[in-house]
Amino acid sequence: MDTSAYLRSHIRTVPDWPAPGVQFRDITPLLQDPKVFRVLIDTFVHRYMDPALRPDVVAGLDARGFIIGSVLAYELGVGFVPIRKKGKLPFTTVEETYELEYGSATVELHTDAVKAGDRVLLIDDLIATGGTMMAGRKLLEKLGAQVVEGAAIVDLPELGGSQRLTDSGLSLFTLVDFTGH
Repeated sequence: MDTSAYLRSHIRTVPDWPAPGVQFRDITPLLQDPKVFRVLIDTFVHRYMDPALRPDVVAGLDARGFIIGSVLAYELGVGFVPIRKKGKLPFTTVEETYELEYGSATVELHTDAVKAGDRVLLIDDLIATGGTMMAGRKLLEKLGAQVVEGAAIVDLPELGGSQRLTDSGLSLFTLVDFTGH
């Protein structure tokens, strides 16, 4: 079994959550089994040890991007910065608002989280519409950082987020895609 199929076999699908018709892709089983969690993290680590892709900083999107991103940053020996939902960071921040299916949301980043010229890996658990990752990228770029790649465990290509992100010029790396239901 290849790595993608192995990881996919440990992602739980929860039907009709949080709303009827939604097939929620739950990554918590990936985290609960230490062997599976190791395979997940090692897959990212092996990719980002490559000097061409190696970041100076890993930025994780609130909240599941914190889990993967902080462990990955530790393994790579680089810093980790959280991109949080509005109102969660105590210091001076920059913010970016983006559209959701039912309204909008705002994410924030400390103004001293990255330096101009830093190479940043932006990571989350899943790409759906791409709004959160696009907002995170804009925040990092406002501070002068270069987002070298966006990464996620799961891509839901039918929701258009990965296409939107790649059309904007962001290189993407995902481990598992769920096309269709």
